[in-house]
Amino acid sequence: MANPGLSPASFLLAWVLAAANPPPVGTVPVKTAGEAKVIAEKHTGGVAVRARPIPLNGATGGWAVDLHMPKEDRGWRCLVDRDSHAVFTCTRIPNPKLPKSRPGLEARVP
Repeated sequence: MANPGLSPASFLLAWVLAAANPPPVGTVPVKTAGEAKVIAEKHTGGVAVRARPIPLNGATGGWAVDLHMPKEDRGWRCLVDRDSHAVFTCTRIPNPKLPKSRPGLEARVP
């Protein structure tokens, strides 16, 4: 005997609604260097120069992001966790040079 409350149309509707609502930002891993740079820039207020993937917290990994700090002689190297989108540590480093090829960078650096 079939369950009168569960029809194939209700399963289809549930699937469509689940596909239409993407998961929250914090549940999707940081996949690109650009995403890691944005997270580190928001945390420090600097300008991200480079990001590279690193092993962090076992199997999940993370990103090491170097940031240029305008009007300062030292920059930051931040470790961004791939799963939690959190900045774990920030270490002071010699201020990295800004790339000349990034469009719109001049407007951001005072």
